[in-house]
Amino acid sequence: MKVLVLGGNGFIGSNIVAKLQFQGAEVIVAGRKTALQSNQLQVKMQNMQQVSDWLPMINSVDVVINSVGILRERKAESYKDIHTYAVKSLANACAQLNVKLIHISAIGLSANAKSGFITSKYWGEQAILASGANAVIARASLLDGEGGFGAKWFRRVASWPIKFVMQSPGLVAPFQVSDLGEAVANLALNNLQTPNIIEPSIVELGGSEILSIPAYLQLLRLRDGKQKAFQLDAPKWLVRMISHIFDVFALTPLSFGHFELMQGRNVPVKNWLPILLKRAPTLVGKIQAKTSKKEALNLIANT
Repeated sequence: MKVLVLGGNGFIGSNIVAKLQFQGAEVIVAGRKTALQSNQLQVKMQNMQQVSDWLPMINSVDVVINSVGILRERKAESYKDIHTYAVKSLANACAQLNVKLIHISAIGLSANAKSGFITSKYWGEQAILASGANAVIARASLLDGEGGFGAKWFRRVASWPIKFVMQSPGLVAPFQVSDLGEAVANLALNNLQTPNIIEPSIVELGGSEILSIPAYLQLLRLRDGKQKAFQLDAPKWLVRMISHIFDVFALTPLSFGHFELMQGRNVPVKNWLPILLKRAPTLVGKIQAKTSKKEALNLIANT
């Protein structure tokens, strides 16, 4: 089977590519940087706004996986161009050629959000659903793993013995990006390993532990063999203001979009991850012998 992975050099895409290749698929990696190998293509999503832009590229593949996303707008790269218009034209091209499309998205999107990051991704999803393509939208909760910008910062903040954290009603179900790669590869190659499964148009994916952001930071710290950190409350208005400042100067993964997402329940309504993996999700963080999972969760409950 021949699979095109858009954003295949990124945090999410590279894990999908690795799992596809492990299962024997022929993989074409597409990214915005200049292609260096025969199985690589240079694709700039802001230039792929029409169906005709996609047709020659996807004409010879069986599956397209879109893992492209931008945290912040860059020169000539707007949220709408990357997350909405390019996705709409891709979905319509896939529908025209009957090519399967798997689109990586996030839990918690809304048309009513104030963040352009969130609304652009939401309307991209809606365009896929309206296209008539054979498509699956994979909505992920918070991702952990090596090489991720956000994951690296979560681990960095977790390592601080004293930190300011915003108390909010938001919850996440963090899981390893390698598990996401395996689940998406199984979707692409129809290796679901579950008899009589009916593939839905939307799957929501998350880990087996549901946590607040402060509890998640504590969990990462405990599983790295450190003692519980001292957490101070940060006012919501202050975190919101800081997120806007970080957006202006492109500092840290904390954006206004992520500030908004942290207010909601970013947890699967039905968790498809163990179904697609045919096993329990891998635990996040480093598990130390001196701190068991039960002990770590008990410590978090007392924070």
